[in-house]
Amino acid sequence: MKPPPAGFWWARLRSFRYAWRGIVYLVRTQGNARLHLASTILVVILGFVLHVTRGEWCLLALASGMVWAAEALNSALEYLADHVTMEHHERIGRVKDMAAGGVLLAAIAAAIIGGVVFIPKLLVLVGVRCCAG
Repeated sequence: MKPPPAGFWWARLRSFRYAWRGIVYLVRTQGNARLHLASTILVVILGFVLHVTRGEWCLLALASGMVWAAEALNSALEYLADHVTMEHHERIGRVKDMAAGGVLLAAIAAAIIGGVVFIPKLLVLVGVRCCAG
């Protein structure tokens, strides 16, 4: 197998820069992304304070990543739709609503995962031992 051309790796590094720029733009311009950022920070702090297991970290990271990816795709779709036309179009509105619904579904799933991981640990912390697993 032939090695990739010399410029291949530089192009990959540039693509990470563009992706990071998109994440920064997402957080700067989208209020919901700032809420996701605050939630992610809270989850990480709680994870350290409550000493979550490696498996629990994996679930929390997967859930957080799922919400972030859904929010980024939803925002990108809305941005593109608004670029195409600012006039009201029923089909475009439905597409935007479905994408927003996808974010909501991801957030609900993440909240359930967070509850499964954190609630038993918080109950133990406050002295309730009936539900700790």
